[in-house]
Amino acid sequence: MAKRSSLSIRIVEGKNLPAKDITGSSDPYCIVKVDNEPIIRTATVWKTLCPFWGEEYQVHLPPTFHAVAFYVMDEDALSRDDVIGKVCLTRDTLASHPKGFSGWAHLMEVDPDEEVQGEIHLRLEVLPGARARRLRCSVLEARDLAPKDRNGASDPFVRVRYKGRTQETSIVKKSCYPRWNETFEFELEEGATEALCVEAWDWDLVSRNDFLGKVVIDVQRLWAAQQEEGWFRLQPDQSKSRQHDKGNLGSLQLEVRLRDETVLPSSCYQPLVQLLCHEVKLGVQGPGQLIPLIEETTSTECRQDVATNLLKLFLGQGLAKDFLDLLFQLELSRTSEANTLFRSNSLASKSMESFLKVAGMRYLHGVLGPIINKVFEEKKYVELDPSKVEVKDVGCSGLHRPQTEAEVLEQSAQTLRAHLGALLSALCRSVRACPAVVRATFRQLFRRVRERFPGAQHENVPFIAVTSFLCLRFFSPAIMSPKLFHLRERHADARTSRTLLLLAKAVQNVGNMDTPASRAKEAWMEPLQPTVRQGVAQLKDFITKLVDIEEKDELDLQRTLSLQAPPVKEGPLFIHRTKGKGPLMSSSFKKLYFSLTTEVLSFAKTPSSKCVNELNQWLSALRKVSINNTGLLGSYHPGVFRGDKWSCCHQREKTGRGCDKTRSRVTLQEWNDPLDHDLEAQLIYRHLLSVEAMLWEKHQELSGGAEASTVPASPGKAPEDSLAQLLQVLRDLHEAHSSSPASSPTSEPNCLLQLQT
Repeated sequence: MAKRSSLSIRIVEGKNLPAKDITGSSDPYCIVKVDNEPIIRTATVWKTLCPFWGEEYQVHLPPTFHAVAFYVMDEDALSRDDVIGKVCLTRDTLASHPKGFSGWAHLMEVDPDEEVQGEIHLRLEVLPGARARRLRCSVLEARDLAPKDRNGASDPFVRVRYKGRTQETSIVKKSCYPRWNETFEFELEEGATEALCVEAWDWDLVSRNDFLGKVVIDVQRLWAAQQEEGWFRLQPDQSKSRQHDKGNLGSLQLEVRLRDETVLPSSCYQPLVQLLCHEVKLGVQGPGQLIPLIEETTSTECRQDVATNLLKLFLGQGLAKDFLDLLFQLELSRTSEANTLFRSNSLASKSMESFLKVAGMRYLHGVLGPIINKVFEEKKYVELDPSKVEVKDVGCSGLHRPQTEAEVLEQSAQTLRAHLGALLSALCRSVRACPAVVRATFRQLFRRVRERFPGAQHENVPFIAVTSFLCLRFFSPAIMSPKLFHLRERHADARTSRTLLLLAKAVQNVGNMDTPASRAKEAWMEPLQPTVRQGVAQLKDFITKLVDIEEKDELDLQRTLSLQAPPVKEGPLFIHRTKGKGPLMSSSFKKLYFSLTTEVLSFAKTPSSKCVNELNQWLSALRKVSINNTGLLGSYHPGVFRGDKWSCCHQREKTGRGCDKTRSRVTLQEWNDPLDHDLEAQLIYRHLLSVEAMLWEKHQELSGGAEASTVPASPGKAPEDSLAQLLQVLRDLHEAHSSSPASSPTSEPNCLLQLQT
């Protein structure tokens, strides 16, 4: 039984940002922090004051987090990045919006006295004295302090104040993990009400010292406890009254939703999982009530989430193919026109989209990665629409003569034909690389559609059914937005975006089997028709081979692939050589390509696949694969051991205890994450609970108007009707949650030393 919290974050766009560069523009990006720990960095959008990101993230974090902050930054190549402003949402604010916070938020000025982080280790004691009692404060160490100096560290010292008397520790140079082990004493009068204030500061030789945070101790509580020792979270200085000018820093559009889930033991969810699996195994041959009912009672807004949760649940049970096959049959049974097949946002369409992302993302990277990288590297001006051609953007074809419009169109067509041909060739070679479960699912789809629409007039319909998912809902969106599919680290500029859009349109035309309707939409795509027609033949041949997989071949291929642990993260990292020739020598760093699986972290000198990963994604991946590590250390050194000491805390013992705590709770959700069966079952239960009233109405309707307040079942015997069984399962789970101790709101552990407010 565990409490799980997650944040669904969508960073949409910004507007009216201030200009930070001499060009009168900015290069904005966002950093997202949970309790001062950076977890997300968006792409940089160059030269704009109204950037669009459209980036979505799912973050799993401890239920005891305090706030999530969004910082809008301006990237600078030669100096430190400028802070434009921030939006801070506390946990209480998010909890007060059950459907999520959505809308525009004004950026607030970032006050250095409020930008604090880290913790300080204190030992506090009340001791007897000759005339009066004494208050002893031992300042032991601190960790994860904010870096205030240009060298990426601080020169921290601590100032202890009580009843007008101030004492200070020594200064620890160049460290965010200082150790002092210094003790201070103050006379303590009985009944004293003044608080003890412990402040951390960064010492500066020339300029004013920087505030790092403070802890305010209630002395009366300490008097009752006599002594206390522990780590205390540094708090900002809120004694100054500040006025935020909301009008001149711009705004940020966000969609943030907090979800708290109490996950029960696996045994509690078994009746629900078994009931759903039984329905899928029976397929359309059985009563077939539950899956259609779930689709019928699911609103458009939450259909994608429900589809993803169901897909992951059945994927963990080895029934993903059967679940999708059932949805295919249900969709086909209510479709009369072949040209409308899988065109709506039905549960089948949404589930298939999620399935391809969960099971086929690595396959997509292998096929599209080299083509997307080439488009980004070439940065050619490409345009096929005569009304949009800008000759001035493409330079000159000779020494003195500018290119004509016809020459621009012809060169653009040649470039797109080359990219489209390379993509189709890579796709045709990828049959064996496609995951077996994906091939088997497409085989079922192909067969079901061919059975529903037989005859020569519907010859292309089974092929179009496959391409409607593979090309239109998987490959084309990835081509248009490679950043969102982790194919590139940054968004494309305007020129590259146009090339990608035209390439995606061409892929869609091929996926539509070059129908007259698709040609009629944009006649200026005609120069690509020879390649499109050739691509249709290539694609049909590819699909024929793709779906030609028998049960035995499927099992053999799946067994072969299962022997190889799938990578959690891949990409380049720079390794620092502590014994290099010097800090200015390029040989001090070595670029290696790492691959992290659930079993091993390996590296090579050359990449096996193109994939860009940021630091926080690597940290998140390492935390995921270490979550079940029983030997995980509680602390570590974030610096390096150089010379005779650690660079982070200046400790001279190489094997000594780490100066920072191991953070293992905040992780970014990825499509290739290990499946969490209990969490998926809990999310499905939560959704079914929200539509329970509709399910009761349906049960009453099916039972001929019988009283729907109770489930008709004999004592000690489960009801035979599947809907009645589902309602009974929901009631049992509701009772299990009601009796669960974890169902009460989670809070920080009580401490004898309360922070003074």
